Amino acid sequence: MTRTGINGQADLLLRGARIHTVDAELPEAQAMAVRDGRIVWLGDDRDAAAWAGPNTRVIDAGGRLVLPGFIDAHNHVRLGSDAACVQLAGADTLTEVHARIRAWHTAHPDAEWIEAEAFDYSALGGGRMPTAADLDPVTGGTPAFVLSYDVHTAWLNTAALRRLGITRDRTHLPFGEAQTDPESGEPTGFVKNFAIQGLSREGHRALRELGVPWASAERQYGRLARSLDDAIGHGITTVVEPQNSLDDLALFERARAEGRLRSRLVAALFHPRGTTDADLEGFADAARRYADDRLRVGPLKLYIDDVVEPRTAALLEPYAGCRHHRGDTFYPPEEFAGLLAKLDARGFQCFVHATGDRGIRVVLDAFEHARQANGVRDSRHQVVHVECLDPADTARFAELGVVACMQPRHCAPEVAGPGKDWADNVGADRWHKAWPMRSLHEAGAVLAFSSDWNVAEMDPMVGIYTAVTRRPLGGGEAWRPEETVDVATAIHGYTMGSAYANFLEDDRGSLTVGKAADFVILSRDILDAAPEDIPGTVPELVFVGGEEVHRHADTGDTDLG
Repeated sequence: MTRTGINGQADLLLRGARIHTVDAELPEAQAMAVRDGRIVWLGDDRDAAAWAGPNTRVIDAGGRLVLPGFIDAHNHVRLGSDAACVQLAGADTLTEVHARIRAWHTAHPDAEWIEAEAFDYSALGGGRMPTAADLDPVTGGTPAFVLSYDVHTAWLNTAALRRLGITRDRTHLPFGEAQTDPESGEPTGFVKNFAIQGLSREGHRALRELGVPWASAERQYGRLARSLDDAIGHGITTVVEPQNSLDDLALFERARAEGRLRSRLVAALFHPRGTTDADLEGFADAARRYADDRLRVGPLKLYIDDVVEPRTAALLEPYAGCRHHRGDTFYPPEEFAGLLAKLDARGFQCFVHATGDRGIRVVLDAFEHARQANGVRDSRHQVVHVECLDPADTARFAELGVVACMQPRHCAPEVAGPGKDWADNVGADRWHKAWPMRSLHEAGAVLAFSSDWNVAEMDPMVGIYTAVTRRPLGGGEAWRPEETVDVATAIHGYTMGSAYANFLEDDRGSLTVGKAADFVILSRDILDAAPEDIPGTVPELVFVGGEEVHRHADTGDTDLG
C-alpha cells in the first residue's frame, strides 16, 4: 500500500527503512519523500526512485527503524538541570548529600549562595523531611537553597532562613509555605508548595528580589537552552512546557532568535489560585500572539493537590501509618468545579496536576461538572501524573474525554516502588492503584506520555522501557507488571497520543502524507529488541520539518546506509 501526494522531485528521500508510521491506515513503509517540510509520499523502496531528482538528498536507512519525532507532553525545559547547582541526583544518604555539598563549597569558597537540586526525600530515611540542622554542618554561614528532585519543596539552612526573612511569624511566603516545629514553633528549614508558589510569577519575582541566583533570568535561560539541546538530542521534536508565566515567554523568544529552539514548543500558562479575569485576558492575548507551528501558547496549568512523597497529595484514605492525615486539595471541590466550568466556558484547555486518588477524583468530578454546565465539547482537558488512581475512576477518563498525561519513569521500582517514600506512604494495599497505564489504555483513555524532566530522565527510551517492563533501569524485579503496556502502545503514547492531547494530530504525531516531516532514525529497532536493550538506543538523525537538526556523534558524516 502506498500513500502519495503530488508526484515530483522531493527535497529529501528516505529509503531502505523500517518506517513505523503510527498511522493505522498505513502502519509500515520502507520509503518516504519530503518536500517543503512535509511528507508527500510513503511506500515501498521499489517506487522510491520516482521521487529522486538531481537536488534530492537521499538517505539510505540501512534497515533502521524510523519513528515520528517524539512529543514530550510534560517537560519542564525551563527548570533544569542547572550547571551552577550542586547535583544531588543519586545521593541516597544524608552522608552523600553532605559530601557533594562540602566538595562544591570547597571548590567555590567565595560563593554568596550554595544552591543544589534533585534532592531525594528518601535520602534521610524514616520518612522524615529535611531540616536546616541537616544542612548547617556543611554550609556554615553561607545561605543554602536546595530543591527536591520534583521541585515541589525547598530545603534551606539557617543562614538562608535569615536571608529570606523566614521566622515563626512569617511562614506564608510568596514562594511556598515554611514548615514549623510543632513544639518550638520555629521554622524547620523545609518549605512546601514550592512548585505551586515558587514557580509562579510572583514567587519567582520574590526570589529574584531576595537575591537567590537560581531565579535570575540568565540562569533560567541557561537551563532552558541546555534542556532544549538535550530534547532535540533525544529525538523530542515537540516539547510541551507545562507551567509558565507571561514573563517566561521572553525566554522562548530569545531561544528562537538564537537558534536554540530546534524542537517545536507548546507553552502552557500557570493559573495559580488568585488568577484574575484580567490575567485570563492576558493569557488569551498571548495565545493569539504565539500561535504558529514552532511556538504556541494556550493551555492553562492548575493544581488540585501536591505529591505523595512528602504526604501532600490528596488521598481517599489516610496515609500509611497515619490515623487521619490524607492530604489536602488546594481548592474545595465545589469551588474547583466552578473554576473549571468557567475556564472551559471560555475555551481554555486545562492541564491539572493530580497525583492522589482523591485529588484525581475531584478533578474528574470538576470536568464532569464543566460538561454539564457548558455542554460537551472537544476540550481534551488533561489529568497530569495520575499516580494513584482508584479503579472506580478508570473508565471516567474515556467517558469524559479526559487525557491521562503520564510519566512512565515515575513508576519504576527504584523511584517509587517498595522501600521508597511513594510506595511506603500509600501502603501496599493501595499499590494496585499505582500508575495504571494498561487499565486506562484498555478502558479507552488516551495516554499521553512524557518525562516530567527534570524530575526524571528526559530520554523517551527510558520512559518506553519503564512502560514496557516496570523494572529498574539496571534490571531486576518488576513492580506491578500487570500494568505494563507493549512497545507499540508506549511509542503511541510518546507520539500520536501526545499529539492528540495537544490538538496537534493533524500536523504531527504520525508519519502521514501532508503532515510535518518530524522524524527520527534510531540506532536500534526497539519494536523487536529485547526490552533491556531499549535504553541506550539513540536517534542517529533527527529531522524537524524535513531539516536535519541533530546528528548523533557516532553517526559520522555519512547518510547512514
